[in-house]
Amino acid sequence: MNNIENQINEVSHFNGVMLNAYPDSIGEALNDIVKMLKLPEFKDAFSLFYVLPTFFNSDLDRGFSIIDYNLNKDLVTEEDLKNLKELNIDLKFDIVLNHLSVASPQFKDLLKNGAQSKYKDFFINWNVFWQDHGAMNEDGVVIPNKEYLDKLFMRKSGLPILNVVFPDGTEQPYWNTFYQKVSYNPLKYDDLIQIEGLTQDTAKSICHLVNTSLKHTEDLENIDFGEFEKFKPSVVQILNKNRSYLGQMDVNAKSELVWQFYEETLAKLKTFGCKILRLDAFAYLHKAIGESNFFNNPGTWHYLDRIKKIADSNNLTLLPEIHAEYGSKLHKEVADRGFQIYDFFLPGLLIHTIECKTNKPLLKWINEIVNNGYNVVNMLGCHDGIPVLDLKGKEIDGSYYEGLLQDSEIESLMDLIIERGGKVKNLYGPDGKKISYYQINATYFSALGEDSRKMLLARAIQLFMPGIPQIWYLDIFEGRNDYEAVEKAGSGGHKEINRTTLSNKNVALGIQKKSVLNQLELIRLRNNHMAFQGQIKLNATSESEISIAWNNEGHYAYLTADLKSQNFSVKYSGKNEENKLEY
Repeated sequence: MNNIENQINEVSHFNGVMLNAYPDSIGEALNDIVKMLKLPEFKDAFSLFYVLPTFFNSDLDRGFSIIDYNLNKDLVTEEDLKNLKELNIDLKFDIVLNHLSVASPQFKDLLKNGAQSKYKDFFINWNVFWQDHGAMNEDGVVIPNKEYLDKLFMRKSGLPILNVVFPDGTEQPYWNTFYQKVSYNPLKYDDLIQIEGLTQDTAKSICHLVNTSLKHTEDLENIDFGEFEKFKPSVVQILNKNRSYLGQMDVNAKSELVWQFYEETLAKLKTFGCKILRLDAFAYLHKAIGESNFFNNPGTWHYLDRIKKIADSNNLTLLPEIHAEYGSKLHKEVADRGFQIYDFFLPGLLIHTIECKTNKPLLKWINEIVNNGYNVVNMLGCHDGIPVLDLKGKEIDGSYYEGLLQDSEIESLMDLIIERGGKVKNLYGPDGKKISYYQINATYFSALGEDSRKMLLARAIQLFMPGIPQIWYLDIFEGRNDYEAVEKAGSGGHKEINRTTLSNKNVALGIQKKSVLNQLELIRLRNNHMAFQGQIKLNATSESEISIAWNNEGHYAYLTADLKSQNFSVKYSGKNEENKLEY
């Protein structure tokens, strides 16, 4: 380790290793992660830290439903930011371009003031958007004409809308691509006194009946009012008027107020120490009649160029987040325009590589990155799932473009991870039917069969890949699938399988394990050694071996791995002699 330390601080932070966690993934707040990073075992292991968006004020989807971009003072302090700066750790944040929470100041103003709100065009009224391009149904929602509806790319079943009630009592559908939750507040006697012909005893009986029913159903039509059926329409109207919302409401990028908001937000994030800015859900931002409304061309490019100008003025590097089939070559389009891209292919590729003992798909991908000069951030586990849609081929205009894996290989990969306890997430069409698998939620350690040798081999290969290695905190400590968290989260809570909060005691016990220390040893090498500032080369091997070399003006680091035995070694240059690590 001493030979590595001699080269510390010579390596660019933007070529170092990135930690990835929520502010409260360790202990209770960001301060506990800072304490972990100050431990001797973590010394100089990371140059970057991707802090997930509960760093800000949010209320849904574990941070991705942003209320505002101010510090979440329950989890983050100014002192934390100062300490991270003193550790020479730069920060990466998210800006959720496509949506804001219903609890954001902008949407709350809209709900309060309706058509008189300054923000009346800040969000997308579904009916206004589709006016003259569909027909209104009995629920007062415009259903787009079939030729438009069939093109829409959906992230959930049903129409992407959330109905909200305005002060005048009217109900309007607003575009809501991602998560939502509607809660009906308990009925009170005082709520019912306005209903004509209702006695005090009847009002109390209805309150008891309705409140009991709401514990079991969120569908008001399913409530059996029995002898009080004649009062149902009036009671339902009151419940709807008083309901509460959680939701990620799509913003209207045609509004200049939205772009003013982006400018203010990027300037604010810079003051927090942001260097890299992940553009979450940006591909959904541009919307137009007759488009899929997922990465519309050329509209999405226009928006990307506009946000890049704002980022450049704040010295921020943009990282657009996009999931699409490899065969679509969308990743190449984004990279060719000079953007950093996510390597969403690596997590599934590495499991396939290790389990099938073949290097072919992985080497194909490495060669593509190198030959095209892609600037990538890669990962194994993350706050989301293990991507599988990304590995697929795609048919475009009658021609089929192959994926990195064949469909049968992807199915086998999925079956294996599911057998090991993973949960599948799918994509849906407007009719609510599944149209494709999307990702599998599992810890990376569990996806590898909870095998420490496989986990360490996967980490070593990741660290020798081109690009910035992003490390999910739980993977360092070989976190297992958290089924209790999934069950507790209820419907849609599958992502919690890989978000276990570790206590400070868990960390203390973890760093006593040889397998954890081995990971940190490799991470430290990758973060600090000058070789990784240079050129990568793939050495010729058999199909069941991997040999990757990095060279930079006399500095070198070589990885040689046997996929059959899962044994590997790392040789690297030191100050006066060659060093070798064997696993």
